[in-house]
Amino acid sequence: MSVHPHAGQPARPEDIDNIAQLVSHYYIKQPNVATQSQRVSFGTSGHRGSAFKSSFNEHHIVAICQAVAEYRTEQGYKGPLYLGKDTHALSEPAFATALSVLVANNVPVVIQEDLGFTPTPVISRLIIAYNANNDSFADGLIITPSHNPPSDGGIKYNPPHGGPAEGEVTKRIEKRANDIIHKGMLEARQAIYEDALASELVTKQDFIGFYVDELDKVLDMRSIAEAKIKIGVDPLGGSGIDYWPRIAAKYDLDLTVVNPKVDASFAFMPLDKDGKIRMDCSSAYAMAGLIALKDEFDIAVGNDPDFDRHGIVTKAGGLMNPNHFLAVAIHYLMTHRSWPSSCKIGKTLVSSSIIDRVANLLDKPLSEVPVGFKWFVDGLHSSEYAFGGEESAGASFIAKDGSCWTTDKDGFIMALLAAEIVAVTGKDPYQYYQELAKQLGEPIYGRVEAVASFEQKQVFTRLNAEDISATELAGEAIEQKVTHATGNGAAIGGIKVISANGWFAARPSGTEDIYKIYAESFIDKAHLDQIILDAQAIVYDIFSRDGL
Repeated sequence: MSVHPHAGQPARPEDIDNIAQLVSHYYIKQPNVATQSQRVSFGTSGHRGSAFKSSFNEHHIVAICQAVAEYRTEQGYKGPLYLGKDTHALSEPAFATALSVLVANNVPVVIQEDLGFTPTPVISRLIIAYNANNDSFADGLIITPSHNPPSDGGIKYNPPHGGPAEGEVTKRIEKRANDIIHKGMLEARQAIYEDALASELVTKQDFIGFYVDELDKVLDMRSIAEAKIKIGVDPLGGSGIDYWPRIAAKYDLDLTVVNPKVDASFAFMPLDKDGKIRMDCSSAYAMAGLIALKDEFDIAVGNDPDFDRHGIVTKAGGLMNPNHFLAVAIHYLMTHRSWPSSCKIGKTLVSSSIIDRVANLLDKPLSEVPVGFKWFVDGLHSSEYAFGGEESAGASFIAKDGSCWTTDKDGFIMALLAAEIVAVTGKDPYQYYQELAKQLGEPIYGRVEAVASFEQKQVFTRLNAEDISATELAGEAIEQKVTHATGNGAAIGGIKVISANGWFAARPSGTEDIYKIYAESFIDKAHLDQIILDAQAIVYDIFSRDGL
């Protein structure tokens, strides 16, 4: 994808959505489930869409929440449902809709006491803490489309393990929700919002105080404070905006929120690579504002709107590649925590192989799983995994005592871990990474996308290793052809091809009509380019043999 001429520059008036019109479409437009793009569809992070496109409207939320209420009744969950929302424009009306449906179904709901915003990891931590001391099983809903553009909305369900729901669960919710919409919403219950808010079923809690007080269970907050690490924070207008000042006050941190704005249009954001407003903390274009301030801080950090992702900015390296920081985080944690030696390092199959080399260096077990944080949930919940991370800047890890912290991605702890690393080692994460790369090799990572029809995307789900006739990848012998993750045996929905000094993985997008090729070389940029070219040729050959 070419870089838009306005990438990294302030949004122009024509780049900003009409928020009033967007919210009115949430209520006015009604989806037609006979149209695939307007159906309830759960990807790796819940259902997402836009009211402009009739893919995220009131009927979707009513139907999804009705389906969740029925599901938790079937499962016998009698504990509270923790309900959170981020700062996207559609999150506010969707929150009101969700609450009205849940109360109408006699679901006990707990919400932020001032009706404010709640990050994804906070909901996960609340569920885990409650269920550790009760046997009535709490769960949660988070209304967020993550880092997606301002016109998008999203909702995801976290069952009692606290993390993203498994595919079999989301398929049930998805099927039931579409059935409700198809039947004209007659099987959905919904209370008047004001009545729901005043209901005895609704409890208001200080989520911020709870989460902030818990942080020293997972991080060395004292070392950060004593080292007087100067931290710059850009919440990118997200749901953690009110958390950072409370964190700074509680732990006596030298922390500055460089951008305190909350605006549902996100008009303050620099444009992303494609010229759209997108709150992606792993994008140097979207993070241009914080990068410009990097010399003012020992470490600077950013997060996406629901705070399940992290962006780490250093003086010398600017915005770190997410894969590089994952490698640093893993090495540091595994050498600075007294965790059982049997604890595994979890990575997605498209994350950098430098993580494999770190695991080998430390003689720690590594588990590679398909794309999606849901694959780490059980392992983090049981503390079988000490760490779970994915290439898209999402990760979490267990508490200092080896107990479960969250089973969803936690952008707060990853950001604060960067400050802990500076405080304890005297090196910022970029310097730390440079030392690792000198010892283990310097990977060069790339990703490309291409248009793919529905039929072509389906081909990926049927692939076997035998379908790849190539024997070489960029001049090296192919050592492995993988269609199932080595860590858990689950199908990866595509293929990964590995040689001695490089690899590629090809898989379809769950939400767009494209397929993606991820690739990495430990030789040089020319080698990476050849890997991508060979990968494209292999995919083209597969499509051709299927007559596509």
